[in-house]
Amino acid sequence: MKTARIIALAVLMVASGLALHVALSQQQGIKRTDLQRHDLSVPGREVVQVRVDFAPGVVAPAHNHPGEEIVYAIEGLMEYRLKGKPPVTLKAGEVLFIPAGTIHSAKNVGSGNAAELATYVVEKGKPLVVLVK
Repeated sequence: MKTARIIALAVLMVASGLALHVALSQQQGIKRTDLQRHDLSVPGREVVQVRVDFAPGVVAPAHNHPGEEIVYAIEGLMEYRLKGKPPVTLKAGEVLFIPAGTIHSAKNVGSGNAAELATYVVEKGKPLVVLVK
């Protein structure tokens, strides 16, 4: 009985994380394309890669992740705001490291499409994206 509860809780956690991920991927002006997800050699950790496209002026609201995020700007001009740090603007070919749990947001500040390759090294089974008010 206890094992069934643990399994049900784990399924609920994964489902809620997927629901949030889907909600963010359907946010107006943002398109998320999941590229790959793999377990790592470190127990309980996985790597996830996502292409994120932003229409002009669109903002990804304040959020964090249960692990590190490595951003590679593919095209356009993006402004990232990390809590406690000055804003950082990236253009195509530039990178940004976002430490685990750091609250941040991103905005397309250019006149055309902006896109990033987001690589997450995160705790497996936790929601990939956690919105912050």
